[in-house]
Amino acid sequence: MTRPIRVLLAEDQTMIRGAMAALLAMEADLEIVAQAATGDQAVAEAVRTSPDVAVMDIEMPGLDGLSAAATLRTAVPTCRVLIVTTFGRSGYVRRAMDIGAMGFVLKDAPAGDLANAIRLVAANRRVVDPALAVDALAEGQNPLSDREREILSAATERGTVAEIAEAVSLSEGTVRNHLSAAIQKLGARNRAEAARVARDKGWLTPKGL
Repeated sequence: MTRPIRVLLAEDQTMIRGAMAALLAMEADLEIVAQAATGDQAVAEAVRTSPDVAVMDIEMPGLDGLSAAATLRTAVPTCRVLIVTTFGRSGYVRRAMDIGAMGFVLKDAPAGDLANAIRLVAANRRVVDPALAVDALAEGQNPLSDREREILSAATERGTVAEIAEAVSLSEGTVRNHLSAAIQKLGARNRAEAARVARDKGWLTPKGL
């Protein structure tokens, strides 16, 4: 008899996580071996239980889902990651694939689709929502550097250049230069519009939402 696919569920909302666990538990070939409410906990549970597939939300306290997925790539290389999220942003799809995630589906997909996606990912096959895949290709690569992304993310939470500079440990002049470059790359009128454009495309870190 073939053993069931071992699944880790990482989702910070208890009700949603419980509903997903209950639905997946009805599938005879799937076994929920661990649950986590944060990205850090997901990594720890994956190391402890060695699941075949980690079903990972993006927005979680502490380590976000994309960062946790990147960590799992080396911490538990046999564990494949399926991103399941409310945020259908094309930039997230590209980043998820870049860090080695095998799938990316939306939470509003039917329960049967989620179970099938887990099976496909466990079989080392990629699963990406078709509409999201088309959008990701159409958007092209993220034009922002890592530093520009970091500064725009900080700009969504802080008001002045001085506050941003302190948060990212750079001089105010350097922050202004990076903000100017990001604004120009995104064709925005100001830093607020640049941050909004980058956020909507999924080009900022989840913490910068």
